[in-house]
Amino acid sequence: MPDLNTAPDTPFQAVIEALLNEDSTLDPQFLYRLSDLEGDDVENLRAVWSRIPTWRRQALLEDVEGLAEGSYLLSFESICRIAIDDPDPRVRFLAIRPMFTYEPEDLLTQISQMMEGDPDENVRAVCASTLGKFVYLGEIEELSAQKRKEVVDCLLRVAKSKDSIEVRRRALEALGYASSKEVPKLIDKALEREDIDWLVSALFAMGRTYDKRWNPQVTSLLDHQLPRVRFEAARAAGELEISDAAPQLIDLLDDSDDEVRYAAAWSLSQIGGEGVKEVLEKLLKSTDDNEEANLIQDALDNLLFNEDMELFGLMDFSEEDDDEIT
Repeated sequence: MPDLNTAPDTPFQAVIEALLNEDSTLDPQFLYRLSDLEGDDVENLRAVWSRIPTWRRQALLEDVEGLAEGSYLLSFESICRIAIDDPDPRVRFLAIRPMFTYEPEDLLTQISQMMEGDPDENVRAVCASTLGKFVYLGEIEELSAQKRKEVVDCLLRVAKSKDSIEVRRRALEALGYASSKEVPKLIDKALEREDIDWLVSALFAMGRTYDKRWNPQVTSLLDHQLPRVRFEAARAAGELEISDAAPQLIDLLDDSDDEVRYAAAWSLSQIGGEGVKEVLEKLLKSTDDNEEANLIQDALDNLLFNEDMELFGLMDFSEEDDDEIT
């Protein structure tokens, strides 16, 4: 792996020349040099972006996204901002996808317009998914009420439109965070379709609502015949913190599908309760798979963190009681 400490010493002109050279393999060191671009480097890259072969622009965005996922120290937001206007739909798609992490508030209008008007279905769908983060930020008052309303209204239009099923599903999922009276109606409508894809998206949205009205539907689907439905039901049960679902989630720790087992373990860590720690510890000791062991350990760490937070909350409450007494 290239040394992050030496990447900034690489002349940026050398990176540009390599990107333009179709006959050479791009040195991995140059990928790190593209992190946290500022000032002239951004403008120089923008000036030659259209001259970089399409296949390389696509590969570049795929590579830097993978690097960013592996290290919180790396940021390729500047490249994504350049690529968002690319004529190639695959490049636009790859530029939008990481925006969920970067939270570019100034691009909200453009992303909303792309969701409604981009000619490529995949681009429209990923724009809808990305906007879900901004709905959440609006709900926790880290985005202005006006911008939140604009985003929610745009997503509602798309969810109710005649766009493709994929785009409308992603809009519904994004709306899960929204405290809008329209959201429960859209979820109910998705359930009425009796279509597995819509059912999966409905479950996804349910988990984001923090609304206990969905508890019966979620728990009833934990034993669905299809793994993808069990997975989303398990995930939603954790997000909604359905304590009554703990026994079913414990049963899912023996599920034949890996993803279902991992979702059940994580959801148990969110719900907590008597015996959960012991069950996860037993599962950790029984696995010989390193990836599974890491995921179970993450669930255990999350469980302990949540328990500590609850303890601190109880301590604060007790101190307030003592103050009132004195």
